[in-house]
Amino acid sequence: MAHLFLDISNRLATISLDNPPQNRLAEQMIGELDDALTAISRSDARAVLLRAAGADFSFGGDILPWEGMSRAALRALFERYLNAFNRFERLPLPVVAAVQGLCFGGGLELALRADVVFAAESARFGHPEQTLGIATMLGGIYRVAERAGRFRAAQWAFTSEQVPAATMEHFGVVNRVVPDAQLPEEALAFALKMAQGPTRAHAAHKALLRMWAVSGIDAADEALFDIAMPLFDTEDAAAGLASAIKAARAGQPRPVMEYKGR
Repeated sequence: MAHLFLDISNRLATISLDNPPQNRLAEQMIGELDDALTAISRSDARAVLLRAAGADFSFGGDILPWEGMSRAALRALFERYLNAFNRFERLPLPVVAAVQGLCFGGGLELALRADVVFAAESARFGHPEQTLGIATMLGGIYRVAERAGRFRAAQWAFTSEQVPAATMEHFGVVNRVVPDAQLPEEALAFALKMAQGPTRAHAAHKALLRMWAVSGIDAADEALFDIAMPLFDTEDAAAGLASAIKAARAGQPRPVMEYKGR
């Protein structure tokens, strides 16, 4: 039985975790995520929505198979997870995550790969790894630090405390907190809006943000024009600039554009 489902419609790819009751990220999911990412790359999708079925987003990795595994086998397993998660993070499309209930461990590390995170008011986030005597194995602590700062990331990892959605929003880990009942609708509406946007410009911004995260502002400045200037040759930029110039000359508000993604 599948642990992950993919639907592509209206230029939006929706990835749904569905491994009840806790949406544990079992090894089976890695292959299914890789397959989904390949399907997305071959499709007309222009944005991605990550969601989960059930009351909770995910309790994290399925630890039961780890019993008796050698260190080499565990490392190989974690490398497969990390490669799949990083591939997800590097999609040249806007990625929106909708998080409800509990979002722990590997589930949090997967959500952190999204560009925009919507959370239900009752959602709780945390790194349970400390209670197991291990570290965040998929880059969770430093991805939180990138958003919330080193000291806050250390506190949450050291204590394994359950952090409320409002706190995560305050420290910049979550973009928007919404009432529980409105989470599916609001996250979907935002993702569909992204799917109608200038896809290649979104990809350029993701590339620049990654360059900055990996190498800093100077490196991003060096890469800026190589990444951004080709956008002026796209249909979207031609249409967007022409529309804006026409409106400016007429003294009218700039019209809302529905871009083609090319």
